[in-house]
Amino acid sequence: MPWDFAVLLLTLGVAVPWRSTVRMRQLMQSPATTSEQRLAIYAGTIAFQWLAAGVALWRALARGISPRALGLALDHPLRTLAIAAGLCAFLAATQLYGLRQLAGLPPSEQGFAGVLARKLLPRNFVEVLAFIALVATVAVCEEFLYRGFLFAVIGRVSGSVVAAALVSTAFFSLGHLYQGVKGLTSTFVLGLVFCALRIFTGSLVPCVAVHFCVDLVAGLSAPRMLGLEHE
Repeated sequence: MPWDFAVLLLTLGVAVPWRSTVRMRQLMQSPATTSEQRLAIYAGTIAFQWLAAGVALWRALARGISPRALGLALDHPLRTLAIAAGLCAFLAATQLYGLRQLAGLPPSEQGFAGVLARKLLPRNFVEVLAFIALVATVAVCEEFLYRGFLFAVIGRVSGSVVAAALVSTAFFSLGHLYQGVKGLTSTFVLGLVFCALRIFTGSLVPCVAVHFCVDLVAGLSAPRMLGLEHE
């Protein structure tokens, strides 16, 4: 494996999980977050993810990996968009159901999800705009990094689509290590779904669309459903 690919894999498999876990531990230990702190977290994440995705795209193209191999194609637009729309609707409904269940619990019983929502989710118009930019960034950059770049690299090295799907999904799951065992499991399952979309359609477009939809629905609905706007 080329040295630059190895460095990027170490970054995604070690540095990103470590950085996310440390930052989340610090966040959980703070009594509350201000609007300025939330905006700073959004901005830092946006900058880091675009930088990582840009470097990965640069090195992949320099090493001869084609845009098509990276999932940057849309060969069957109607079928791809129809699949994306259906899955968006299903997962958005699932998110809303989960939020209703969470909202029915007292704050002391809402666990990590409730605490995270209170620390990170937007409370006012400016934060909402910044959060939308964050969600768009995460959807595009994470899908490219894991289902585009990493999927293509592992597929090239191993010669196996199955290995590419499993390894890229494992790295994606590790990126959410801060969520604990439950978060690792759920993101691994979701990652496999995204990989199946990428393999079936040959494109990252449905993965990006579904990722964006799921995160946006959760981020914009949770503050209202959990009563965070009044805190």
